[in-house]
Amino acid sequence: MIRGESDGDLNPVTSRLYEKRECARVLLLGLTTMACAQFNRFTTPYPQPTQYYNPNYYGRPYYAILRQTQDSSPDGSYSYSYDTENGISVAETGQPKNIGPNQIEAVRGQFSYTAPDGTPILVTYTADENGFLPSGAHLPTPPPIPVAIQRALAHNAAHPEEEDPYRRY
Repeated sequence: MIRGESDGDLNPVTSRLYEKRECARVLLLGLTTMACAQFNRFTTPYPQPTQYYNPNYYGRPYYAILRQTQDSSPDGSYSYSYDTENGISVAETGQPKNIGPNQIEAVRGQFSYTAPDGTPILVTYTADENGFLPSGAHLPTPPPIPVAIQRALAHNAAHPEEEDPYRRY
């Protein structure tokens, strides 16, 4: 039992003293917490913002255009070309082509540059009703058709399968 305490009741003098001590403790704890919070130098680290641009892009030099031509005609045909000081060369010509009710543009052109490994790249292309058709020595080509498959295709072309009205599949 605490001094001055009876079996269940606190002495009024002791009770006031106990309340004052508890109030002082709570006040001291609150002041200590506020002081620590005011001078807290440990902050939560924030993630760095994401870069929305490529820093290497802006650090690269600009290359001058050495030669540039551009011509357009009233009939819809055009041509342009340019060369830059870093070796890029582009040329293209186009003219309208009437096929049926739809008019399309028939385009021929080429571009060349030097690859990062030093290989010169030259691409020539046409674009018309058959689509875009590029050609160049560096572009991949399909492997040749094996001889056995060529013979089978020739045999199938020479001997077409007969139509059987009862055989649907």
